[in-house]
Amino acid sequence: MNKVLLDRLRADFPDVVWREGKKYLFRPPKTIMLGPAEEHDDLLLLHELGHYLCGHRDFDTLPRRVKMEREAWDKARELCDKYNVKYDEDIAEGELDTYRDWLDAKSRCPKCGLTRYQTSDGEFHCPRCENFT
Repeated sequence: MNKVLLDRLRADFPDVVWREGKKYLFRPPKTIMLGPAEEHDDLLLLHELGHYLCGHRDFDTLPRRVKMEREAWDKARELCDKYNVKYDEDIAEGELDTYRDWLDAKSRCPKCGLTRYQTSDGEFHCPRCENFT
């Protein structure tokens, strides 16, 4: 981890709580967990800060979660310019692919394989297998 970057972020965002953790992640409303050293940890750190700056708190559907991840990566791109961190599109898209793959797997109907839709209560529904009368 770039100690200089972390010190600068702590100064620029005094409301954020910075904690050591098993991986980089954002815990609403204002905690950022610092994961172990990785090759692109500065970029991952700015991505998690992006969640904070975008006001992400929770999500009601998996598509909303994927959208929030994209927003946080877009914010990280902006922050890279300010904090002199190289933005790597391949890293961002690779991370986003994990969410896209997760969404695809979760939305498949276990009975027929058709893509289900998710309602705001978090439930998945299959237009083929459910009886809509």
